Amino acid sequence: METVFFSFKNHLLLLFSVLLLILTSHPLEAESEHAAIISRFQQYLQINTAQPTPQYQHSAGFLISQAKSIGLEFQSIEFAQNKPLVLLKWPGSDPTLPSILLNSHTDVVPVELHKWAHHPFGAHVDSDGNIFARGSQDMKCVGMQYLEAIRRLKSSGFHPLRSVYLSFVPDEEIGSHDGAKKFADSDIFNSMNVGIVLDEGLASPSENYRTFYGERNPWWLVIKATGPPGHGAKLYDNSAMENLLKSVESVRRFRASQFDLVKAGLKAEEEVFFVNMVFIKAGTPSPTVSWDEILICLVVLPIHLDGLIFFLLFQGSVMNLQPSEAEAGFDIRVPPTADPESLERQFAEEWAPASRNMTFQFKEKASIHDKLGRPMLTKTDSSNPWWSLLEEAVRKANGKLSAPEIFPASTDARYFRERGLPAIGFSPMANTPILLHDHNEFLNQDEYLKGINVYESIIKAYASYVEDKSTGGSRDELREKRLHSYPILETIYVS
Repeated sequence: METVFFSFKNHLLLLFSVLLLILTSHPLEAESEHAAIISRFQQYLQINTAQPTPQYQHSAGFLISQAKSIGLEFQSIEFAQNKPLVLLKWPGSDPTLPSILLNSHTDVVPVELHKWAHHPFGAHVDSDGNIFARGSQDMKCVGMQYLEAIRRLKSSGFHPLRSVYLSFVPDEEIGSHDGAKKFADSDIFNSMNVGIVLDEGLASPSENYRTFYGERNPWWLVIKATGPPGHGAKLYDNSAMENLLKSVESVRRFRASQFDLVKAGLKAEEEVFFVNMVFIKAGTPSPTVSWDEILICLVVLPIHLDGLIFFLLFQGSVMNLQPSEAEAGFDIRVPPTADPESLERQFAEEWAPASRNMTFQFKEKASIHDKLGRPMLTKTDSSNPWWSLLEEAVRKANGKLSAPEIFPASTDARYFRERGLPAIGFSPMANTPILLHDHNEFLNQDEYLKGINVYESIIKAYASYVEDKSTGGSRDELREKRLHSYPILETIYVS
């Protein structure tokens, strides 16, 4: 009897030890997995892809290595020389269904190194778990979250019904002319039969994630004034500087009127025009700089015009000559519901009238309508199944959504909306200050890991979606099926 009891006791001890090992090993495995995930994110952040000299080849090599480790098909495409676009594919079991495109850009904006607490390309993690790096919010985080979510789904044995594409595009920060724009207009894109696009959003200081269904498109306007040159001691009518300053004051009044609507609560920010002056250029360069001019360079001279104060720094310019030309540049953001024709009339009649020897031109003028003449807006109600799927997927991942918004600036999503495709901007970063383009940009590692869970839920829902035949399907499902397979190539040069 003692022997039996002893044996039973040993079995219980063995069973207890096994259970204890299982229970304690899971946290260790999870901790190891999280460390590997953060390490991969840091590696991507440490690649300096800041404009104007981004290390695109290094970035492309890293992304392709990740695709290989996950088991995804890949292409490196160059629509412009030395600007690779990395396109990955997770094939679905039904290639006739419209696919999912997860878009992100690889470039980041420049940095002022001395204004950062940690090196902007060091990906330093502080004691609070904040990862400091340029691109941590805008938007290398999202690109890596796509990859990590798919890595998990593949490891779990999930097989997508729809094909899932990931595009890592260049030059978003300088207008995307050699990136998403050429990609969206390409035969390669047409062959993908895309049904829905996900792109970048913004961080949210609250616990709710933010989503974006449209954006204010950029109009970069340069106003030029001409007039008679003359001695700096004389007064002239219609001098170039006088005419330009009159126009700048007109722009200022318009800007103030739009801002007042927001302050009074009559309109939301996304419903008004944003106008900001970004440069003013005038003066005749001086071939030599005297000591008097050097002293003047150290003084900021205020000029008051109808309540508007400009601070002009005269450096290396002839001080006794009135210039014959003067220019000012403006960054204008146009809401998708605006009337662009009326704004252009205002340019011609008030801001740069020919009667004052003035002209204007656009450095950038993005369309606010799609190719069918409709406002570039993605529906965020039950009529759009992709929106409903995203809402439910975020909820299942224990996330919360704020009311959908119009993005305050512009993203690559506009090139896909221009083709009539639904596109949703979404960067799962809650409880996070908005620091894109700012000094000391960071993202907390816990928020980054939560975002992977959210994207895992979204990708699974999207890749499994089957249209409801009884309702006739969504507009995207009824589009012409035009998916064609393409070879897996290292590099494709597109002229």
